[in-house]
Amino acid sequence: MKFLLDESSEHRLAAFLREQGHDVKSIAHDYPKALSDTEVLELAGREARILITNDKDFGELVFKRGLRHHGVILLRLPYGDTAHKLEAIRGVLLSHADDLGDFVVLESRGVRVRRTPKKA
Repeated sequence: MKFLLDESSEHRLAAFLREQGHDVKSIAHDYPKALSDTEVLELAGREARILITNDKDFGELVFKRGLRHHGVILLRLPYGDTAHKLEAIRGVLLSHADDLGDFVVLESRGVRVRRTPKKA
């Protein structure tokens, strides 16, 4: 799978996903300038990447503004708790692989999948 990590995501997630054999890019490390959230979502769509973020603003872009995407994973887990995030990502890749083209929310209490309109 192909992923794009937003600036809000810990870079250790990128290393973990690469170890699992995935193609991963990171806004903070692979792009020369700060991008707006809209530009990040468009970039992920153009490159057919699933966006991983801690930023709730992407929910507004997808659901209120109707912007297209290729899948979003929103991490609603405590910042800095990277071990928990790695386990949550591992779990969602195993149990929700068919849902990753939608808007997936990872929380302490579990996984929520919000279906979205046609993808980019």
